[in-house]
Amino acid sequence: MDVSIIVPAYNEEKYIQPLLKTLKEIQGEAEVLVVNDGSIDSTGHIVESMGIDLINLEYNKGKSLAMLDGLNNTSGEIVVFLDADLIGLTKAQLQSLYQPIICGNADMTIGVFKSGRSLTDLAQRLTPYLSGQRAIKREFLQRLDRDKWLVGYGIEVTLTRLAKRHNLRVASIPLSNVTHPIKEEKLGIVRGFTARMKMYWEITKELSRI
Repeated sequence: MDVSIIVPAYNEEKYIQPLLKTLKEIQGEAEVLVVNDGSIDSTGHIVESMGIDLINLEYNKGKSLAMLDGLNNTSGEIVVFLDADLIGLTKAQLQSLYQPIICGNADMTIGVFKSGRSLTDLAQRLTPYLSGQRAIKREFLQRLDRDKWLVGYGIEVTLTRLAKRHNLRVASIPLSNVTHPIKEEKLGIVRGFTARMKMYWEITKELSRI
């Protein structure tokens, strides 16, 4: 089964390189695409310099629509979504997200941080369904109408609902020593807090529909 790896990225010039190095290692095995979601920094140039396929969106559409654009520009039967700011992800861990699907043991996998940073580990233990690291068969993603993608950071909740509705077999995959910076670290206290509240709002809207 062909695998497509999609990474939505918005202003990630400071954090995207560790993940790009891992993606380079997997390129011969899987299709890799970064969706530059209207970044105003050098995110796109960094991706291009690493020789990784890239599409540039003219403006910031938000996480879910960037993921949809990635979906529409790839072809793998299995689709892997990754956050652009991951730290510590290895090739073997990336493979562990889609191997259970290839082997027929799962329809969706969700990567959960473990032994990375206490703050991000705790968040994922409490709400694993919000993890942005997951793999799923394309056939199930194609059951989502476009309006289901208009949810921003609520997309992980949407995918969890999709799995529940169609009785998908979901496997939790531990990602040891993997983490990412929190928004306040990336944007500063004020902008980071504002971005976090926006994220929570989009997630809460989707949670209310479950």
